[in-house]
Amino acid sequence: MSDAGEHYFTADPSVPFTRAPLTAHVWGHDLELVSGSGVFAQGRLDVGTAVLFRETDPPRADRVLDLGCGYGVIGLAIARCDPDARVTAVDVNERALLLTRENAERVGVADRVEALLPDAVPADAVFDEIWSNPPIRIGKEALHALLLHWLPRLAPGGRAVLVVGKNLGADSLQRWLGEQGFPAERIASAKGFRVLEVRRATA
Repeated sequence: MSDAGEHYFTADPSVPFTRAPLTAHVWGHDLELVSGSGVFAQGRLDVGTAVLFRETDPPRADRVLDLGCGYGVIGLAIARCDPDARVTAVDVNERALLLTRENAERVGVADRVEALLPDAVPADAVFDEIWSNPPIRIGKEALHALLLHWLPRLAPGGRAVLVVGKNLGADSLQRWLGEQGFPAERIASAKGFRVLEVRRATA
């Protein structure tokens, strides 16, 4: 199974664990991070996440969810840019959570970033913003279930920012989100990816 496949499907990847450092240039900051085998985008900042960063400004929000955090780059970048942000980073991959915790220490935001398995997030937790390069390859049904689990956690007036490949169904996902009461606006399109801003319907 590929590295990406392990990330999407496996809570405890079977491949030997090898760390791989990288530098992510995000919103005016250089983040010295470590990725690893069995975790999405080993040794690099993947194209979709790079598009997400390039086409957006860092949020100003107290409570942020990094959904499907991988080695933590999105949540860590947000925490680095906003000293008031508290980030919950969620992934089913134990290695991803370990790397996120280690990277939070490296970046100096460990006191404001919590890396958790999904079931460990308190049921009453709400978020001002959800940021994600969601695991599209888990399949449409599983992806829909994932989003319908987390999007209702948005606080009133909150939003989700998602980056999705056009060839992986970004436009149909945008329509589906609207049908579920989460209208989505395309705020950017680059390198075959859409950046969607998702809100809860007010009516």
